[in-house]
Order: sequence, then C-alpha cells, then structure tokens
Amino acid sequence: MFSNIGPVQLLIVLVIVLAIFGTKRLRTLGSDLGSAVKGFRSAMNEAEQQTEQLGDASKKDADFDTTPAEETHKDNKA
Repeated sequence: MFSNIGPVQLLIVLVIVLAIFGTKRLRTLGSDLGSAVKGFRSAMNEAEQQTEQLGDASKKDADFDTTPAEETHKDNKA
C-alpha cells in the first residue's frame, strides 16, 4: 500500500500538515511525544530492575529448621 509513495508525495503531505497545524504546534507535539517515550522507557527500566530484584530475593534458600508452630508448641511444653 505504501510502496508507491515517493519523495514528492511525502513532501506534499508534509506541506499540507504544516499548513493545517503550523510549525509551533508541530514542535510542541514533537516535544510532548519525545517526553512520553522517555517516560515510557524509564518506567520499563524501573519495572525490569524490580523484577530482577524480586528474582534475586526468591533465589535465597528458606530456613526450615523451625517454624512458628513448632516454637509455640515447645513453649507450651516447658
């Protein structure tokens, strides 16, 4: 569908978009889009770091020598 779009057609579309929106509005739209992408990337990095931290914490072995039920049972016998 887009294979027959050449540089001349793209230039015409660009001129029409500039005429409709103006340069100031396109500039603010570009900066808003850039900040949104930057925020999305930082959120993804934070999520990956939290996932790695949770994965590291789950790799530790649990201490199964005594359980709270056994401790209370020993206290009641004494």
